[in-house]
Amino acid sequence: MFARLPDAATARVTIVVDGRPVEASRGDSVAAALLGNGGSAFRSTEATASPRGPYCMMGVCFDCLVTIDGRANVQACMVQVEEGMRVDTQRVDSR
Repeated sequence: MFARLPDAATARVTIVVDGRPVEASRGDSVAAALLGNGGSAFRSTEATASPRGPYCMMGVCFDCLVTIDGRANVQACMVQVEEGMRVDTQRVDSR
């Protein structure tokens, strides 16, 4: 479970995730922003459609891959949120 501690002093930005607006704290990684807004699986595997989400949060595992501003297979844990950023999860149809 991921929960953000209250911090009124942190500036907020709005990103668009799978077509819906989501608020995040400036300086957050995309992965932290998605987790903080209830996300857990950011992608699914091609072979079995198994859900995958952040594991290491430091760029080693590649389980947090998303599409950011049209660029696919970006590690969400390695990119800071920016105002207006468009993030799409990478889920395949279940088989």
